[in-house]
Amino acid sequence: MSQKSDIEIAREADLLPIREVAGIFGFADHTIPYGNAKAKIDFSAISESRPDATGKLILVTAVSPTPAGEGKTTTTIGLGDALNRIGKKAIICLREPSLGPCFGMKGGATGGGYAQVAPMTDINLHFTGDFHAVAAAHNLLAALVDNHVHWHANPDLDPRRVTWRRVVDMNDRALRKVMIGLGGSAHGVPRESGFDITSTSEIMAIFCLAQNLDELQHRLGAIVVGYARDGKPVTARELSAQGAMTALLQDALLPNLAQTLENNPAFIHGGPFANIAHGCNSVIATRTALKLADYVVTEAGFGSDLGAEKFFNIKCRTAGLAPDAAVLVATVKALKMHGGVARNDLLDEDSAAVSKGCANLGQHLAILARFGVPAVVAINRHPTDSDAEVRAIMDYCRLAGIASIESRHWAEGGAGATDLARVVAQVAESGTADFRMLYEDELDLWEKTRRIAQTIYGARDIIAPSNVRNEFARLQESGYGKFPVCMAKTQYSFSTDPQLLGAPKDHIVEIREVRLSVGAGFIVPVCGAIMTMPGLPRKPSANDIQVDSEGKITGLD
Repeated sequence: MSQKSDIEIAREADLLPIREVAGIFGFADHTIPYGNAKAKIDFSAISESRPDATGKLILVTAVSPTPAGEGKTTTTIGLGDALNRIGKKAIICLREPSLGPCFGMKGGATGGGYAQVAPMTDINLHFTGDFHAVAAAHNLLAALVDNHVHWHANPDLDPRRVTWRRVVDMNDRALRKVMIGLGGSAHGVPRESGFDITSTSEIMAIFCLAQNLDELQHRLGAIVVGYARDGKPVTARELSAQGAMTALLQDALLPNLAQTLENNPAFIHGGPFANIAHGCNSVIATRTALKLADYVVTEAGFGSDLGAEKFFNIKCRTAGLAPDAAVLVATVKALKMHGGVARNDLLDEDSAAVSKGCANLGQHLAILARFGVPAVVAINRHPTDSDAEVRAIMDYCRLAGIASIESRHWAEGGAGATDLARVVAQVAESGTADFRMLYEDELDLWEKTRRIAQTIYGARDIIAPSNVRNEFARLQESGYGKFPVCMAKTQYSFSTDPQLLGAPKDHIVEIREVRLSVGAGFIVPVCGAIMTMPGLPRKPSANDIQVDSEGKITGLD
């Protein structure tokens, strides 16, 4: 078992020229290379491939995340490699990493060990520039908004009711609230505003949900940037902004192709967070993969209460997708934390704590069952896990009637996940999926939010201040009642308290704000203390990143 770092393993990988990777699935002529190891895929790859998306769709999700890590992306990659090893034609679909977590607490987001996508440093740092294109389009609209206000143009946008903030792809708490337009009348109209991280931008959500350029431009035009003095919403279309924004995003909308360390194709496209956005890669990439491959393995951010719920209720609803199977990733360390073990004591064997922590696993399994998607538990085995601890997870799953497979893809790559791949393929081919939504479009917005809280989070109820309840009512009456709901909530707990681990019940979900995303087609209830602009930890990951005299980057693990 190698003790090499992720970046050392990635650097030693024998990568194929990206056209050869595309050629594996017959679309080499549709690549637009960005160097030797990454490319964009031309839209003709979609139109000239199989007319219908016939591939089996497999979602990888996880238990509630902990600082110990669960390895959801690593499992997605390892499973994709393993499916190809057993003779299946599989493509993986991932989100693009944000620079915020890369330089903040999480570090890189390209998998780990021998289950990685490459080129690792490129993907983590800029990649093909999609994030920058989203930020540029977002901030162009912000500039047009302030210019509109400055020139007193029609419609008469009230500067006190501008809702469109700016974004930057970095964790920077100092930008959460700012004053702009200072310095006199020549510099604009002074007002309070702020920055969110690019992953939370409505444009990122639109980018990931739009299926072609026409839909992208239409959705961009529908963005509500604020309200006129008469109370009517003002859209990007009324500012004639959608054309220029689409021009900035045109190339970015093409899916990105990379490869695993085992030279299997990987689409990496779009990057919304799941705790404050909808947490899924682009519909375009997923649909393209479903036309090209027999199996498509994708992931949704964080645990099933956030990522999977939004994958089902937002992405699948919008794109007409129906998953055939789900893989729920669990680790011994994560379940020990949910069973009450402190982070510093996780290396001590404690199968009783693992068994107790399986209550969290059980609630996630119940969530997947609620959507009618058959699940397999992937036990992401770490070298420090004892056999008794792994057995505790398997015993819990056996009693629950769920298949659980020990997987060693981190240490062995696809070879360590072939048992998992065989079981997942069998489940996906079984025809037992009976996919259904959690709520119908006609249910009103407040009740949709309540149903998510009660059914998915195990809450007793939801509460909100009177002004937030009034905003729910106003949105309902304004014609947005059929929109799905995109919850912004801590990822660490089913509750809004990140310290409340395990499987808490009968808690109250407090909604402090609700945001309207007309272009994306959903509303965003903001719960508890969740922030749409994260801050850096006391010791950011950026402190460990170095570049040597030959240009080799270290510390980006």
